Amino acid sequence: MNTVKTVRELRAAVARARSEGKQIGLVPTMGNLHSGHAALVTTAAQQADFVVASIFVNPLQFGANEDLDTYPRTLAADQETFLQAGCNLLFAPTVEEMYPNGMTGLTRVTAAQLSNELCGSRRPGHFDGVTTVVSKLFNMIQPDLAIFGQKDFQQLAVIRAMVLDLNIPVQIIGEPTVRAEDGLALSSRNGYLTEEQRQLAPALYRHLNEIAQAIKAGERDYAGLVRHHLAQIEAKGFRPDYLEIRQAHTLLPATADDRDLVILVAAFLGATRLIDNIHLNLEGSF
Repeated sequence: MNTVKTVRELRAAVARARSEGKQIGLVPTMGNLHSGHAALVTTAAQQADFVVASIFVNPLQFGANEDLDTYPRTLAADQETFLQAGCNLLFAPTVEEMYPNGMTGLTRVTAAQLSNELCGSRRPGHFDGVTTVVSKLFNMIQPDLAIFGQKDFQQLAVIRAMVLDLNIPVQIIGEPTVRAEDGLALSSRNGYLTEEQRQLAPALYRHLNEIAQAIKAGERDYAGLVRHHLAQIEAKGFRPDYLEIRQAHTLLPATADDRDLVILVAAFLGATRLIDNIHLNLEGSF
């Protein structure tokens, strides 16, 4: 695996692979990797001949009071993780390389319909930062396919909308959430949790499962379900940001007639913001 830091080196390496008839897969990350990231690369290696991964802590997707400065940078360990997972090329640019003209007045890409809901309403500008940097990576690399984790369900939906709306010829593949044995969705930010908080954190996933089971059993009072579980989550010591039952494709509030659903939660545990979801398809359930 080679590591490059400039767009020129990146494009040259990808061009060589493409001249050999290889299909290009992309896995964008912010580093501080865990086995969920490794699964993205493994899937990319199964689907493509040449896997490019990126590590870039993108300032555009961090808010003023978020953890940009303290977000862990672990390049040496990340290189080993990507190597073992089957990555062929790692792109690890600086902020100056990604935004050579600075970020003030920068042209930005916005997926307006999906970006203002859920995490987008709590983190203004976050998804503009995501879609802008991902579109830049797509332009730099021109991959045939790109892999994103389903843990960030809204992010995956936003990127799919961007690709569809802008006619970007990239196949977007969602990778199932990788979880610890106790059910906690793996996240780079889990490292911020204290030992006590880490023991409590899997409760979020348990509540999502309880909601899913209730819906499968025929419960359609979604507002009541949400109120009940929000109160329980808060009583356990979380500070809920949101708990929602939405249409999986549009992310609009779900109705009793909808069959393709996603249950999403975001909550603070101490200073750490955790997100999780369960995708629930009711077709054939009755």
